Amino acid sequence: MPLQNHFVPPLSQTRPWEGFHSTWATMLAQQLNRILPAGYVAIPQTSRGPHVEIDVAALALSECTSPTGWKPGEPTWGGRVEWSDRDLFEVRVTYVGDTPRLAGAIELVSPANKDRPTARQTFAGKCAGYLRNQVGLIVVDVVTVRHHDLHRELLELLELDVPPDAWQAADSPLYAVSYRTIPADDARLELWPRRLDLGASLPTLPFWIAPDLPIPVDLEASYAAACELLRMS
Repeated sequence: MPLQNHFVPPLSQTRPWEGFHSTWATMLAQQLNRILPAGYVAIPQTSRGPHVEIDVAALALSECTSPTGWKPGEPTWGGRVEWSDRDLFEVRVTYVGDTPRLAGAIELVSPANKDRPTARQTFAGKCAGYLRNQVGLIVVDVVTVRHHDLHRELLELLELDVPPDAWQAADSPLYAVSYRTIPADDARLELWPRRLDLGASLPTLPFWIAPDLPIPVDLEASYAAACELLRMS
């Protein structure tokens, strides 16, 4: 199944990307649960971030008084702040043995992950936290409407200088990358980057649910299964 553009018409109108990402995450979890060793389970996690309606004007104009009648007075400073929308389209693999732990995560990038510096920093920070704790990580970015490079954002956060020839997707805004952290006195990070192109098939990547335990993730098979379920094939 060739990779399609889910972020512009006609697909964005008939199969919105949010629904497709959720379906793809489910298909990835289903695929993994067929091949994961005993003691591991894959579970899709999806949410669109907080969207809470608050009557800010009413709150600002109201008298704020504690139950005892005490009043806090005027704030020293107040200003506008933009919180990043924490979209989540992720498959988590958990080890459920004697000592449960998060073993791996597959991140499907959303437009909101890339739209503002704070959102990009939040996403990179989450990925860095996974790698710091030896959690296997795959990032898949098929977002065509925003071209910020979250992989580069992550490498800069980790203060890594990766040579261009080691980053095969540098000339494409679409990519998938597998990461492995090797724990040691001198910790090591290894990358398996793959360029993605519209109209082309998707690769199979190693998913390191332990530093010595790779599981093949067939992005093409899971993508095709999601397309079939949504009657896109």
